Amino acid sequence: MTKELFSAIAMALTFVAFYPYIRAILNGRTRPHVFSWFIWGAGTTVVAIAQLADGAGVGAWPIAVSGLITCGVAALALAKTADTSIVRMDWVFLALALSALPLWALTSDPLAAVIILTTVDLLGFGPSMRKAWLRPHEENALFFTLGAVRNGFVVLALERYSWTTALFPAAVGLACLVFVALILGRRQGLVQQSPG
Repeated sequence: MTKELFSAIAMALTFVAFYPYIRAILNGRTRPHVFSWFIWGAGTTVVAIAQLADGAGVGAWPIAVSGLITCGVAALALAKTADTSIVRMDWVFLALALSALPLWALTSDPLAAVIILTTVDLLGFGPSMRKAWLRPHEENALFFTLGAVRNGFVVLALERYSWTTALFPAAVGLACLVFVALILGRRQGLVQQSPG
């Protein structure tokens, strides 16, 4: 019953995090980088499938739901208020991410899939980190904080611990914390730089 409880908490945190984030996109307060969200949506969905294949059980459910919602955010970002300031480095991140997906198809090994897709997901932070460095107020630190906490509960909810089941949520949780530190640090730095 404990695993189901941790999974339910992770699932609830997924909805708690995404609801205000989606509202912020619709209201124009948050402008997500569409490349990052496309990479995250595709990778997260496939990782959930690999986790389920390796016995993650209820621990994979929040990842699967998050993957579907993330794909929806990518579509919403593209249609509404996405950051479309795409530079050459963003294309490099996208190309690296997309090149990893066919490699998994060749391996047909869940661990190889998770390693590749975790790398892809972490590469997805590249365009958003560049954007957050330049415009940190356009990113939502609370969303990524909740993402880190949610991923902690995902790890606790796993029915089977292995590199295949635990690598992705642990790595993404840590990446969320680093991203939050970047956002908050840059905001503080800009406040200190402003005259007055």
